[in-house]
Amino acid sequence: MASSLTKDSVRPGTPGTGKTFFGHPRGLATLFMTEMWERFSYYGMRALLPLYLVAPGGLHLNAGTATAIYSVYVSLVYLLAMPGGWFGDRVWGPRRTVAVAGAVIMLGHLTLALPSAGTFYAGLGLVAIGSGLLKANISTMVGHLYDGPDDPRRDGGFTVFYMGINLGAFAAPLIIGTIGENVNWHFGFALAALGMALGLAQFLLGSRHLADRSSVVPKPLSAEEKAGTLRKAAIWAGIAVVAYAIVGFSGHYTLNWILVPLTLLGVIIPVMVLVNIKRDRELDRPEQSKMSAYIWFFVAAAVFWMIYDQGGSTLSIFADSSADNTVLGWEFPVSWYQSVNPVLIMALAPVFAWFWLALNKRGKEPSTIVKFASGLVLVGASFFLFLAPLSIAEGGHKAAAMWLVAIYFVQTVGELLLSPVGLSVTTKMAPAKYASQMMGVWFLAVTAGDATTGLLSIAGVDLNRTGIVAMEATLAVVAGVAVWMYRKRVKELMGDVR
Repeated sequence: MASSLTKDSVRPGTPGTGKTFFGHPRGLATLFMTEMWERFSYYGMRALLPLYLVAPGGLHLNAGTATAIYSVYVSLVYLLAMPGGWFGDRVWGPRRTVAVAGAVIMLGHLTLALPSAGTFYAGLGLVAIGSGLLKANISTMVGHLYDGPDDPRRDGGFTVFYMGINLGAFAAPLIIGTIGENVNWHFGFALAALGMALGLAQFLLGSRHLADRSSVVPKPLSAEEKAGTLRKAAIWAGIAVVAYAIVGFSGHYTLNWILVPLTLLGVIIPVMVLVNIKRDRELDRPEQSKMSAYIWFFVAAAVFWMIYDQGGSTLSIFADSSADNTVLGWEFPVSWYQSVNPVLIMALAPVFAWFWLALNKRGKEPSTIVKFASGLVLVGASFFLFLAPLSIAEGGHKAAAMWLVAIYFVQTVGELLLSPVGLSVTTKMAPAKYASQMMGVWFLAVTAGDATTGLLSIAGVDLNRTGIVAMEATLAVVAGVAVWMYRKRVKELMGDVR
């Protein structure tokens, strides 16, 4: 519902001086809808992905290979957010980068819709590339709508924007999942392409409401830098082509020739990035200390996401084969479980915000470290809870759907404790030199966690075995307790950050 603002509320030339969107710049509606449709396409496809990979009417792969593919795909999306942000800063500018990203994502979903195993993997690659390009740049454009970091509307604008993420994520499994599972898998992927097409169309039509600076390339590459970048890219691409040509023509090619290098990159690159920042001699002593503390948070977050993101793979595959997916005798599609988290986020996030504010007024709000540790313990507890339906299934019975809903509930509470805190502490502890890059570094924790899951699956570890699930649960709880036990030391390293 549109409202009006006084002329004094924003400076001249700031988007939103005319009609507004819930009191925010009109461009927020454009970005809200773009993100909602992009998340609709992404989460709809993601809900179908592991089920399609194991289905007799799909690729009919074993659960381990399906989990590895899913984990590699998710880790790539977050890994590519860093080069995506680089393209926005150095090559195309945020607005053009998002437009190109939308087109690439749509093309990827259309490729997934083709009934061919060969094109399927190409489609996954295109969606991952497009999502990486879009992820960092669209959030940057939300910030451009406001009159600097002190604009009182800024935090509320991001809250509205993130509601778009959860609305798209909630609706996608219910619509795309139902079509994909009950009608045709490829129709489901095509519906994801339609969702992205709608998002791209309204982005292009509504881009006139965006800030002018969103079209600007902040730090354009010089001619020398551009030539050097293209030369390096061509060399690496040539090495890859030659290597895979040799493997292919020799008859030794298997899917692991793609999965193993990508999972290793998902673990190695985050480590290299952190080491590179930590060893930078231009950082002063307080910045070095904060980075030492940040590594604690990063490792803990990687453990968290390793377990949390199995909600879309390990838990989904278990539900497909071993759960009684019915409510009052009515059977629902397995992909619908993926709507549980976003609807819980929308319901619980305002409650948490109110709760922290109430505790803060009384001087009793838990510290960042305590919240982080609690999130880890809860995600571990969710997998201890997973042991119950696993035991029921091993006894030859179908586990009730509410067991899985309970697991997703505990994980969502853990996410609300850890994820917002992680985003906040990343911005607060970032060295000045790496201020614009640190959000990409935070995303690398997701990459590292999912890549670890991928490596375990490739190694033949059955992630649906009670022993493995118990081991992962114990790891998360121990990590949470360790963060809590060393909270004084971490607090000292954090310096003036609280």
